[in-house]
Parts: sequence; C-alpha cells; structure tokens
Amino acid sequence: MIEGFFGSKGELYFDIDLITDLEETITVAALLDTGFTDWLGMNTQDVVALGWQELERREMTTALGEGEFSIYEGRVVFDSEESIIPVVVGDEIVEVLLGLKWLEVGRLSVDKKRNSLILDYGGD
Repeated sequence: MIEGFFGSKGELYFDIDLITDLEETITVAALLDTGFTDWLGMNTQDVVALGWQELERREMTTALGEGEFSIYEGRVVFDSEESIIPVVVGDEIVEVLLGLKWLEVGRLSVDKKRNSLILDYGGD
C-alpha cells in the first residue's frame, strides 16, 4: 500500500522510484492520469538522462490526436516492488504519468474530504 497526495487542483500523485542504468534511485511524484491507458509516460529528456533503452516506436492516439511515441524499458519501484515496465516517451509529455494499467493490479481509494489517497496492492 502506498499513500499518495493531492495536488493544488485536486490531482492525484504518488511517489515512485525510478532506477537508472547506473543503479541509482530517483524518487519522483507521478500524476495518476485516468486518460492514459499504459503503465508510465515520461518526457524524452528525462528518460535519456536515466539511461533507459528504447525498445520501439509506436503510433498512438492522444487527446491531441495521433502521434508517434518511443517505448522504453523502464525500471521502477512502486509500493516496494521493483518492476520492469514499458514506458511511453515523448517530447510533449510534461509530467511523469501513471496510467490505468496500475489499477489492474491495485485498488485505488480516494477520499478528498479526509485527505486520503491510497493505492493498495494487498490481498483481496
């Protein structure tokens, strides 16, 4: 289980750790984007700085229309679990984005009134 936090406009953020090619860990606040259907989205320059490897390029549909994005292999630690996941990468991605794939493996609990935001990976 990890606790998240609300942004100034009510956005949903969770801290995740990114592991560089040099085995360094960098903690970032990632925005849960319910319109993004993949695992993780990041800006090109950030991924290059991490030293991650590009796997392929793919055409994708976004809110702004069709575009070509790179897919990188990323190493992340989320809720104390290290995972290797595909990362959608593009110049126009301005924040680190968590996509809906995380909700396939965890349960999201949001209670803005109580300032409670939890993504739980415990048992059923």
